Amino acid sequence: MARQQDKLDQAARAAWLYYVAGKNQNEVAEQLNVSRQVAQRLLASAVENGLVKVSVQHPVADCLELAAALQARFGLALCEVVPHDQDSPAELQHKLAVAGAQIFQRYLTQDKPMVVELGSGRTLKAIIDELPALDCPQHRLVSLIGTIAHDGSSNRYDVALPASQKTQSKYFLLPAPLYADSAEDRAQWCNHRLYRVVEQLAQQADVAFIGIGTIGEGCALQEDGFLEQQEIHALVAQNAVAEIIGRPIDSQGRLVQTNIQQRVTSLPLPCPPPRPVIAFAGGESKAAAILAVLRGQWLSGLVTDEACARQILDRSA
Repeated sequence: MARQQDKLDQAARAAWLYYVAGKNQNEVAEQLNVSRQVAQRLLASAVENGLVKVSVQHPVADCLELAAALQARFGLALCEVVPHDQDSPAELQHKLAVAGAQIFQRYLTQDKPMVVELGSGRTLKAIIDELPALDCPQHRLVSLIGTIAHDGSSNRYDVALPASQKTQSKYFLLPAPLYADSAEDRAQWCNHRLYRVVEQLAQQADVAFIGIGTIGEGCALQEDGFLEQQEIHALVAQNAVAEIIGRPIDSQGRLVQTNIQQRVTSLPLPCPPPRPVIAFAGGESKAAAILAVLRGQWLSGLVTDEACARQILDRSA
């Protein structure tokens, strides 16, 4: 049933691009990353299944319109919006993971050797879980974020190792905690030879895949033990609403200048990005955080959900 629904979703995308957006079959094939023959079959399937009438009768059509609006408003090169039909958090994460895995595959199945930067988090981990086994030993995967958790254990949401296992690619872990104990301690971690090796490799990156977190009471950084409650309260007092790879960001998309910022060991993400930086995040509770990151021009691509996309567009109107 899930596979049949995915086929209908893809057919609806093709139909919207062809009948509503006015793309020709070659353009439809290019945008969906399929052959022209597959694009023709998708269009035929859309007609056969009654998706094409005067307009495309499918929720994906609304999603494509929302994606186009987000692209235009925030200058994104890529945007995908998945349907959101009163889904549970687990169901929504699965939808984001399926869409994310398709984007991962577009890059990882290229023959050209690539350096791929990876953030961490629950959504990215779900994407890797959804990714099929691939044979891509030519690529190198680089963790953007420290692999050592607050208590000295391995960061359980780091995705470079499981991604490497799925793709047979070589992976490089960042040998540092997410937050050092102090700015001086951070300097020691970041000046280590192995850290420098990973940092230099990351400068050659072709694409980065990241998540977006919220800043607030009970957020993931607090729940997972990276920051204490009083530190979260201090960040909120400074208008922090989001974080990417552990870096607190305010509602206008600026880095929050705080002691915590000075302790982050994550590799830098240039802003605006000179290479594709694609974020995967959804849920209405993340709308403010995603909007902040978009306002700051940290991204070139976004995968989110229908309800969240509507909130972002409403708040930025």
